[in-house]
Amino acid sequence: MNPQEILRIVDAIHRDKNIDKEIVFEGIEAALVSAAKKHYGEEANIAVNIDREDGSIRATYDGRELDSEETVGRIGAQTAKQVMIQKIREAERDALYDEYNELVGHMVSGIIQRYEGGAATVQLANVEAILPRGEQIPGETHHVNERVRTTVFEVRKAGSRVKVILSRARPQLVQRLFEQEIPEIADGVIQIRAMAREPGYRSKVAVSSSDPRVDCVGACVGVRGNRIKNIVDELAGERIDIVRWDDNLEVLIPNALQPAEVEQVILCKMLGRGIVLVREDQLSLAIGRRGQNVRLASKLSGWDIEIMTQDELAQAIERAVVGFSSLTGVDEELANRLVEEGFLSYDDLSIIEPDALMAMGNLSEETASVIVEQAEERAEQAEAVAAEARRQKREQERLEEMAAEAGMKLAPTDDEEGDEVAEAYDAEESHAAGEEVEGQQEEAGDLEETAGGDSAEEPTESTT
Repeated sequence: MNPQEILRIVDAIHRDKNIDKEIVFEGIEAALVSAAKKHYGEEANIAVNIDREDGSIRATYDGRELDSEETVGRIGAQTAKQVMIQKIREAERDALYDEYNELVGHMVSGIIQRYEGGAATVQLANVEAILPRGEQIPGETHHVNERVRTTVFEVRKAGSRVKVILSRARPQLVQRLFEQEIPEIADGVIQIRAMAREPGYRSKVAVSSSDPRVDCVGACVGVRGNRIKNIVDELAGERIDIVRWDDNLEVLIPNALQPAEVEQVILCKMLGRGIVLVREDQLSLAIGRRGQNVRLASKLSGWDIEIMTQDELAQAIERAVVGFSSLTGVDEELANRLVEEGFLSYDDLSIIEPDALMAMGNLSEETASVIVEQAEERAEQAEAVAAEARRQKREQERLEEMAAEAGMKLAPTDDEEGDEVAEAYDAEESHAAGEEVEGQQEEAGDLEETAGGDSAEEPTESTT
């Protein structure tokens, strides 16, 4: 192995494998050291240095300099080759890792090679990546030789290989598609300020424009909706709401809750919560299917959002004032101040900072701690009663289903007496279950009215 051949090998590996020359030189030096120790012993003090300019090799053994022929020829070229190949593979792995680690969150395109067990193997430019089932859009299917666009989600080293995990379920994919389809975003005229996504169902994207002449929402939609349509098609029909960003939360939150019409936004800064008042006919629209609209709006704005009507808010305030006033150490004035800050239930009061409570009511630390402890206890009691009421309600529904099935089985018979017995049995069972549930619900209702907050039914108009 003459110096020119070493330089040629280093240059070829650098170009073919995209590995830095210094890493290749270090790999060859390590290979020669390892091979030399096979000859002189593992404890031998051997050092090898390759000149980066002319490729000449300088080696020492216990301070004695070895000539290059002895270093390369006598010590086993095969061993040096094996070690060098290993070092080069490690260097290639590190180079791939660095390359794809810089692409985390960015969009890449590849072709599906295999699709097994719900997971897809995707061939990228120079590595095979994995698109797990959990990172795919729900309801979407893929097939072999299909080209897919994904984002790089995670990169990690696995032995001598690099494992690249892809995703189509992360919000970054929506962002990259916007950047690709909308030139104004790529140019920086329009900015994506916030995003919230439930993959396969709905996304909300808040945008703003640095140029007052450019309508940020209209530019994202495109002429006849062609721009947004391309993005929706790529996301398997996922609905996308484009929201106009505003630094004022009282403007941003109503924008985020569109298409629902909002009457008023009350910001509770101590809780990081916004109480949104809507008309009765807008309530279900603001909440969305299974709370989806309000949940995404909450993620987009960064605040908890609770949807209420004017009547519901008035009732909640009244219950909260009465409930808080019943606590030891809380007078009516302090109860009203707590409600003004947005505390409407024992759950809310149980998480208040003691310093804030002390300042609001001019209280001692001991009194503030006692108030918080009482709130925690009553919140736990209310939750226990509400849970039991829900259990009883489910049991009643189960009994009603059983009674209905029994009635269907007896109905075809001609035995009127049997029918009457069955009906009497059904009525008795339903009545007994109903009385038990009503008792539980009345108990839960009384406690909850005192608590000034959560009802026995699971809330659907708020999100955390």
